[in-house]
Amino acid sequence: MSRLAADTLLPVDTTLAVALAVLLIAATAVVAVFRLSPDGSHRRTREILTAGVRAAAQLAAVSLVVGVAVRHTAALLGFLFLMSAVATRTAGRRITPNHTWWWAALPIAAPVAPVVVGLVLAGLLTVPGIAIVPVTGILIGGALTATVLAGRRALDELTQRHGEVEAGLALGLPERDARLEVSRGAASDALLPALDQTRTVGLVTLPGAFVGMLLAGASPLLAGAVQVFVLIALLAVEALAVALTVELVARRRLHRDAAREPARRPALRLRPPPFRRTRT
Repeated sequence: MSRLAADTLLPVDTTLAVALAVLLIAATAVVAVFRLSPDGSHRRTREILTAGVRAAAQLAAVSLVVGVAVRHTAALLGFLFLMSAVATRTAGRRITPNHTWWWAALPIAAPVAPVVVGLVLAGLLTVPGIAIVPVTGILIGGALTATVLAGRRALDELTQRHGEVEAGLALGLPERDARLEVSRGAASDALLPALDQTRTVGLVTLPGAFVGMLLAGASPLLAGAVQVFVLIALLAVEALAVALTVELVARRRLHRDAAREPARRPALRLRPPPFRRTRT
């Protein structure tokens, strides 16, 4: 019965392929016409087109891999590690082009790992098992989004308000505290998507976990309980991801071009003038 419901909702056939192609072309055309790129070029157009094609190819490959991974613990752990590594690379490169991008692994892995381990120890998730893959993927995706938004907003704020950081240093604040005071408020905006999604769930949107469980034959009450758990877990994961990202930025572990960001200036040392012998 649930399979028939899923096929009726979104049949996988030629019509679906054509609809996906039309939507991707429409998105690409809008970005191209209105030049929705940071520098007004067509770079974002290529990114959208590439992202759509990659999504189709990657999901096709993942559909084959997950069937094997959920039956073998080693394969499952390897797949979860791959998810985390890809998220780290994606988030880090969105934040900074230099070698510090790998620090993005901390705000992505540190919030997600304890939650997943706790769910496994509590018996809510089983290893191996199919449920651990989507749950972990949702949490990693939330951490990725929060890390990118927090990191970019924090570093942009430090660049624009570098004078305030220097003023804090002049007043005697440690460099970490001066950078934290400037970047923390802007980085907190990274929590807005998760907050808005949680506040409007059921009224504006029906998230994927809720719809997926309904199509699988679960009762609306059970689907709603699982969705509430996912939303609350996302809030916890993203809050910690933002906090860790801000801390990394404040301590200059995660940064961009050092020449563009304020740094502590060395104290000036006055040297005595060279001794000159005068003739009498």
